[in-house]
Amino acid sequence: MPNDIPEPQAVYAPITRSAIFIVATLVDGDAHADTVRAWCADVAALVRSVGKRVPSGNLSCVVGFASDAWDRLFGAPRPAQLHPFREFGPGERRAIATPGDILLHIRADQMDLCFELATQLIGRLGEAVMVVDEVQGFRYFDLRSMVGFVDGTENPTGREAVDFTMIGDEDPEFTAGSYVLVQKYIHDMKGWNALPVETQERIIGRTKLSDIELDDAVKPTSSHSSLTTLVENGQEVKILRDNMPFGRPGSGEFGTYFIGYARSPEPIEKMLENMFVGRPPGNYDRLLDFSRAATGGLFFVPSAPLLETLADRNPQPDSSHGSASPAAPSETLASAEPRVDGSLNIGSLKGTAQYE
Repeated sequence: MPNDIPEPQAVYAPITRSAIFIVATLVDGDAHADTVRAWCADVAALVRSVGKRVPSGNLSCVVGFASDAWDRLFGAPRPAQLHPFREFGPGERRAIATPGDILLHIRADQMDLCFELATQLIGRLGEAVMVVDEVQGFRYFDLRSMVGFVDGTENPTGREAVDFTMIGDEDPEFTAGSYVLVQKYIHDMKGWNALPVETQERIIGRTKLSDIELDDAVKPTSSHSSLTTLVENGQEVKILRDNMPFGRPGSGEFGTYFIGYARSPEPIEKMLENMFVGRPPGNYDRLLDFSRAATGGLFFVPSAPLLETLADRNPQPDSSHGSASPAAPSETLASAEPRVDGSLNIGSLKGTAQYE
């Protein structure tokens, strides 16, 4: 990576055996906002301190902020494409938006490292936030998802991963940042496991045992792999996934925590539109007959040096930037549908096609 590009957060951290995903909302009050801003300068040091206990443990943490939280905490300038989570789909088959201002994506090869870091990070935030979702994920055999198929096979690697996930000259004030979208899916494993393997493979678009993509001649256009494959100007557009299974067998809960990183929210949102609405409409992802999206949030991940300097950010809005301006893109989008009142202010927007 060129020396003049800021160091990104640990978006490209190696695949680990354990993860903790935490979504929190901000508590009202200027003092609480001050606590969160000061905390931004402490994150990297806490990761180093806990990680030193097991140097080979690959401990990392990525911190992201939702649209309205950014405005409240840091003001202008704001990331150009940061907006509230957009909802997609009809009725019960819907990608829903749920409350969330701050995302923590903690990874390590040992759960005790994840647990200790989460304890330290949340402890520093104290009463400034309220945790609204916390999921402990685990590696399932050879990177299998909860439904039994290998997950993340088509992830970009190396330079390609950087190109698809790191903001560049298109938003120079936020170079080396990323966008991250998260959803918690709950699976009907009884119904899924009742299907023949061949039917499951046609729904996913890959073979279950060998993880080979089905030939286009036999792969349905409604398969998961078909609908999440995007091509623009003859080139495939990719995102970086680090999904993790989770569950509580005693409670009958089996799920997948989806987390996708990209340099723009557009490709992830287009994938969700294809899955939940269909391509064309009605030709939706049949995996959703057995999987329900229980949460949804979009966050901006600042570069590592920017995260530290956010502690000193003046939160007063600048009329020349961002959502503080009446002409801001995110506010224009948000006007399309009602938004939740209050400090969370989570949007509920219809998806619009980003690729023709």
